[in-house]
Amino acid sequence: MSETTQTGSGSDLRVRRQWPAVGRIGGRILLVHGLGEHSGRYEHVGDWFASRGYPVVAFDLPGFGASGGPRAFVESFDTLLEAVADEFAQLPHDAPRILYGHSLGGLIALSLALSAADKPDRLVLSAPAIDASVPAWQRASAPFLAKVFPKLSIPNPIAGEQLSSDPAVGAAYFADPLVHTKATTALGAAVFAQMTWVQSHLAELSVPAYVLHGSDDTLVPAALSAPLAAVPGVRRKLWAGLRHETHNEPSWEDVLSDVLEWLDS
Repeated sequence: MSETTQTGSGSDLRVRRQWPAVGRIGGRILLVHGLGEHSGRYEHVGDWFASRGYPVVAFDLPGFGASGGPRAFVESFDTLLEAVADEFAQLPHDAPRILYGHSLGGLIALSLALSAADKPDRLVLSAPAIDASVPAWQRASAPFLAKVFPKLSIPNPIAGEQLSSDPAVGAAYFADPLVHTKATTALGAAVFAQMTWVQSHLAELSVPAYVLHGSDDTLVPAALSAPLAAVPGVRRKLWAGLRHETHNEPSWEDVLSDVLEWLDS
């Protein structure tokens, strides 16, 4: 089980979870969650890696989970980048430092690996949201809506069965009081802009990376992460029949075992 701590207060409140490892430390992981969710949905992931010598730290992003700030809102994408960079800087340097991001968290992790001076030693990207399958009009109108109605909340088009083939995962997601099922226009515009930036800088990635993606992911279709496979130093694995949250599929231990094998190598 994780150890939960809080720092700050009000809009600056940050909720952090840590899974300490016992014995040999193979690396230290900072895990970044996806859109609408929170770090508490990764209890089994943190426990699994920590029990194998990889202590894990995760936290609720600003505006998500139990952390402070307006729900699913940012003035700019830098708000998310700076929060993750701050947490990453606190990882001890006694072992390789790994940035592990899922979905939106994958976009954040990849952005930092491309732009931050303090780069991770390894990068794990789970269904990274480096692009989105949305109508052209929606992407084009996002900056205008963000400027005029920045805090307008729009429901996220997520269905439980898109997350995992296990129905219990979707049921738990929508029953979770810390899950936020909407996003503001400001956040949407910031995400679209960051996707464009990342795509134009992919060739500059210098951090060894492992990309995992379910072939049946309809939230972030697997084809969207395909460009990463052409980048030197990137290993991309497509998991046949799995959906968006490969770490929440019935075969999740096989998925994490492959990640661990890559980290150990």
